[in-house]
Amino acid sequence: MVKKDLDIGYDNCNTSNNESFENVLAKRMSRRDVMKMGAGFVGTALFGSFMAGCKDDSSTSPAASAALLGFSAVPKSTADTISVPTGYTSKVIFATGDPIKLGVSAYANDGTNTGDFDNRSGDDHDGMVYFGLKNDNSGYDATNSKNGLLCMNHEYINQTYLHTAAEVAAINPAARVAAQVDKEIASHGVAIIKVTDSGSGFAVDKSSGYNRRITGATPIALNGPARANVLVQTAYSTDATMTRGTLNNCAVGSTPWGTFLTCEENWAGYFKRDTRTGKEATAMSRYGVGTTSRYGWESVYPQFSASITGADATADYRHVANTQGYIVEIDPFSPTSTPIKRTAMGRFAHETASLGKVTVGKPVVFYMGDDAKGEYIYKFVSTQNWSAADANGGLSAGDKYLDSGTLYAAKFNADGTGTWLKIAITEPAIATYTTYAFADAGDVAINTRLAADAMGATKMDRPEWCGVHPTTGEGYMTLTNNSDRAKSGKYGLDAANPRYYTDTYGTSTTNKGNVNGHIIRWKETGGEGTATTFTWDIYLFGAQSDANGTSINISGLTADNDFSSPDGLWFSEATKGLMWIQTDDGAYTDVTNCMMLAAVPGSVGDGTANYSVTNTAVPTNGNADQTVTTFVGKDATASTLKRFLVGPKDCEITGIAETPDGKTIFVNIQHPGEEGTATALTSNWPAGGTSRPRSATVVITKNDGGVVGY
Repeated sequence: MVKKDLDIGYDNCNTSNNESFENVLAKRMSRRDVMKMGAGFVGTALFGSFMAGCKDDSSTSPAASAALLGFSAVPKSTADTISVPTGYTSKVIFATGDPIKLGVSAYANDGTNTGDFDNRSGDDHDGMVYFGLKNDNSGYDATNSKNGLLCMNHEYINQTYLHTAAEVAAINPAARVAAQVDKEIASHGVAIIKVTDSGSGFAVDKSSGYNRRITGATPIALNGPARANVLVQTAYSTDATMTRGTLNNCAVGSTPWGTFLTCEENWAGYFKRDTRTGKEATAMSRYGVGTTSRYGWESVYPQFSASITGADATADYRHVANTQGYIVEIDPFSPTSTPIKRTAMGRFAHETASLGKVTVGKPVVFYMGDDAKGEYIYKFVSTQNWSAADANGGLSAGDKYLDSGTLYAAKFNADGTGTWLKIAITEPAIATYTTYAFADAGDVAINTRLAADAMGATKMDRPEWCGVHPTTGEGYMTLTNNSDRAKSGKYGLDAANPRYYTDTYGTSTTNKGNVNGHIIRWKETGGEGTATTFTWDIYLFGAQSDANGTSINISGLTADNDFSSPDGLWFSEATKGLMWIQTDDGAYTDVTNCMMLAAVPGSVGDGTANYSVTNTAVPTNGNADQTVTTFVGKDATASTLKRFLVGPKDCEITGIAETPDGKTIFVNIQHPGEEGTATALTSNWPAGGTSRPRSATVVITKNDGGVVGY
């Protein structure tokens, strides 16, 4: 989810022979030509059956009324500020380094604060969830919109602003300073803070006993099929039941039983390994664990060295990287509880854990993405059926629903259908996989990517955040971008990832591939989250509004809603269907800073089947033109997609939560000014003047006290 210095997380580690899809070629025609030919033409042959099964004009969100998106679109901007619509107000309430406890000094914001970052806000705020809190502060109240716990991720750090300029200049990855590393480790992870609106807007209550940090050094339990497996055995936990720390936490989820799910994304770069052979080399390479690390923490603490230094796995940290890359469950209402890594949900660069529609007597379902080039979309289905009696069950309910279940990876077929492929040691393709010999169910949970390779899942353009429509139950996933798509020696184009083009950034024309990204969506067969088949289309394509409409600006974007690199995606429960889209972009920032848009989506099949995307000079096709047939949603209009917010310079817009009444939303501004240095700042947000930039949480309200988005 970050643009700078974290490319290792996005690298293509998927060297399997899985085809993305069969390339489906059709004669070139514009989408609008197809629509002009009428439904009779569109409904012919194979694609006719697809549209007949998926098109449902009546399934548009019940919230899709003229009142929604009633605000004026925010113009594109490169100013160092936050822009929101007329009639709205934004306010910063929680920035990097801010104290979460009484008695902790104010943050100096000059790099001199040391030793107490486990009692401060971490850096690079990311995904978050608001949990209502009873007015007497005694526990969960799902209806309370004035008193709550805000749980948020702190994905990574910006060393430039976390330390003094002299310290940054002197950093030697091979010999880090312990005090600096301690600060960096503590700046990662999760913050839980009590926020209260006493009549003048939300503020952090530093006196609350609920406030705490989970960091890169916090003890965390390992549950599920990987628990006690030799592949997670370390000197810290010789019985392989515990680990330390959660790292590179990006998107989030929540459970019906009132717990917070944080997702470990680009964790691989935090560890340095030695040369390995056989299965170990295969597994480490597949996950991008390399012989250099991002920050050099291993020079101070051996638990960041995934190398063989002892007699066996109980004497070193050779397996430590296998303890990262999971969904971590945290009970915000139990400040002394130990977080738990739920290994049954798989191990990869976890991006989001989006809850499907919850029905009593049916399994609980979560959708997840693996945020790296050419990786997969996953689904977890619990073994146990949901019981309303577990609504406040905390981590015990998590044990029940998240430690046993079936994990699937998605295969998107060229005919607009799809299949959920079971990821289990009992599957013959996994049990007999020649690339990697799986030993047991724990091995499959630890090396999920390899198991999905064996099953033939579909390589995607960096799966990011997922959201499930609260009424229709359809799933939406952002595919941020992919510069490897159709690159020579990489994987080709396909129906679900159909674009290769050149994007102009200023005067540069070096940006090629799926530069602006898109959003894919699916409808489970029979509307059941447990289904093993689905239908799909591409809801929106990112593009500049003045780009070629036939092959780039496919969704008909205008100056009021064009965007690039969709990342965050989240549905409002209060409005029963308003969708928020956030961007993490480096391809359109010559024109505008990153942004957040509001959308009223329709449903799978509401647009055009057999749509031909014309791509020019495609490397994997011998630098020849290639036309790919796909399935696209309706064009965006002013009543279905509108820009709501533009952030300050160099930032990413990420993380969104709302109060139950929908009258307050919380949004995170991550890494403003990341392109600058301590002596040449590119942003001074949020304090202004000559201050260093800081990531921060912003509260947005409507001036008339109404629901946000109307």
